[in-house]
Amino acid sequence: MTDTFARVADFALNRAPEDVPASTGEAAALMALDTMGIVIASGPMEAGVIARDTAALLYGSSDPDFSARMMFDGRRVSMAGAAYAAATQTDNLDGHDGYNPTKGHIGVVVVPALAALAEHQPDLTGRETLAAITAGYEIAGRAGLALHATVSDYHTSGAWNALGVVAMAARLRGHSADQLRQGLGIAEYHGPRSQMMREIANPTMLHDGSGWGAMVGISSAILAERGFTGAPAITIEEDRAAPYWADLGEFWQMEHQYVKPYPICRWAHAAIDGVRAVMQEHDLTHDQVRLIQVNSFHQAARLYPGLPGTTSQAQYSLPFAVAIQAVYGRIGVEHISGAGLQDPVVADVMQRISVAETERHNARFPQGRWADVQITTTDGRVLDSGDTPARGGGEAPLSRDEVVAKFMEFAVPSVGEGRAAAIRDAMLGLADPGSRFSDLAGLLYDAPGA
Repeated sequence: MTDTFARVADFALNRAPEDVPASTGEAAALMALDTMGIVIASGPMEAGVIARDTAALLYGSSDPDFSARMMFDGRRVSMAGAAYAAATQTDNLDGHDGYNPTKGHIGVVVVPALAALAEHQPDLTGRETLAAITAGYEIAGRAGLALHATVSDYHTSGAWNALGVVAMAARLRGHSADQLRQGLGIAEYHGPRSQMMREIANPTMLHDGSGWGAMVGISSAILAERGFTGAPAITIEEDRAAPYWADLGEFWQMEHQYVKPYPICRWAHAAIDGVRAVMQEHDLTHDQVRLIQVNSFHQAARLYPGLPGTTSQAQYSLPFAVAIQAVYGRIGVEHISGAGLQDPVVADVMQRISVAETERHNARFPQGRWADVQITTTDGRVLDSGDTPARGGGEAPLSRDEVVAKFMEFAVPSVGEGRAAAIRDAMLGLADPGSRFSDLAGLLYDAPGA
């Protein structure tokens, strides 16, 4: 057992809720709320329906002690199946939080895993809930940094966020340090090391591999609980990984997640924000726009260039997202699904958009996502956004009220204002003395309208 693993085990298993800084706990509640809004909004979408139906078909459990209800569905499957279904549907509405240095997402597995695991934790306190959420974020984030730094391919989030799920399960289920070590090793070995840029080039429902990350994480923890062994996780125990764990418990990644204002790949956000800023400043409408030139970093310039035929393609298309913003001044679920995919006005504006790669924006990636935009108007003006960071991150954070408003915008159409408000209040109240997860749990499993 290495010193690094000993540090990880002590943090994941032994750190008391009161030892988590108050600001970190507040961030945990707010990020979980933000993710919950995407869990809810993604439920009626095709990928979510398929994922839940498949979990019911294939991933059931014969033992009530290892089963859980699927979120906002109610059917009972295995804990791994419930986490898989919710993470898969959430991953397919690209509006959940992320962490710039990992180039990926953590909350997308943390919230589904929490909901599945907490079914068997009736006395779970609010503060312990926030400590478990924090453990998931902190372990997953550093595993992601270590993986990116030690391998050549750019892998999806499921390759490393599975380790955060193991840490949560080990903490909540009272695992020993050795069980945690085996679970982390199993999860890393079987985690979906799928190539992210393949999905960028050909957008599908695979998205960021997080459904499988959630399933692998829960499965690995239960295997370890029952005595299955796994090779040590090299993203933790290899010498090259040690620097990425040195600040565990000192620097709180939990407080540095970004929030997405739009359900679109984060790489497109700076371009969207540049167009938004110019059009708002000059009070432009889309019919006053003749040309839009977007300059951004390499990965953004490689996003899907054509008119999308599916929701998956729409979420990975920078020109489509920019056109929606130019036409409607916002981007909602209705714009990237159903009839929104055949919007003739958006298709027309797309023809006026060009995208190019710029070295100064490349130099800022992955710590930041930047772009600059020039809009040429029909009366001949050329309006420049200047260098623009993606909103919702450290350079241009959203306020707490904006994050809460975003949750309500995404949740209300599916579950109604009353239930959405009750979820909001219970989630944000988890830090209150005497709060329990059960105050929230009663709102998370029944299907909308049930």
